[in-house]
Amino acid sequence: MSGHECVLESPRLILRPPIAEDFEGFKAFHADARVMTYLGGPAGPAIAWRSMRYMAGLWQMDGFAMFSIIDKASGQWIGRGGPIRPYDWPGVEIGWGLLPQWWGRGLALEATAMAAEFAFTRLSLNRIVHTIDARNEESKRLATRLGSRCEGPVTLPAPYVDTVVDLWAQTREDWKENRQRFNFL
Repeated sequence: MSGHECVLESPRLILRPPIAEDFEGFKAFHADARVMTYLGGPAGPAIAWRSMRYMAGLWQMDGFAMFSIIDKASGQWIGRGGPIRPYDWPGVEIGWGLLPQWWGRGLALEATAMAAEFAFTRLSLNRIVHTIDARNEESKRLATRLGSRCEGPVTLPAPYVDTVVDLWAQTREDWKENRQRFNFL
């Protein structure tokens, strides 16, 4: 599956693979201290550039990666989220993150539910995970609303061996029930 075949839509959002024009959004995302609190801290344009192109490369090599999240009404890039499989990770992770001006509207949950549906139906995954810092209350709430459960602490692989996070997960069977919470799927 190539990236151009993977455009997901809900009433408020478009999820699509990153394109070069998304760079300004990626730069703002990586530069924001609030966004990057649990993602290694703010970073400059070079890291944002690599991150965006890393995602684009994963679409080519794995057939999936995080999507660019686009506000349907304005056409603005508002964040990134979706499935990703880093080397030696504890599973295929569905991650998410929005620029702060888009917080508090339920958009991260909407995008994450769309990504979970994609992971279970189009990718035929049997399980998804989220690695969440135990202090990240907002992400824990989102994972709970998505229907995922905390399985406890896990140490991430190198180069993150000093990072202990909580592993949240749900199975395809869980999702069959949990997806009913989302009337846009």
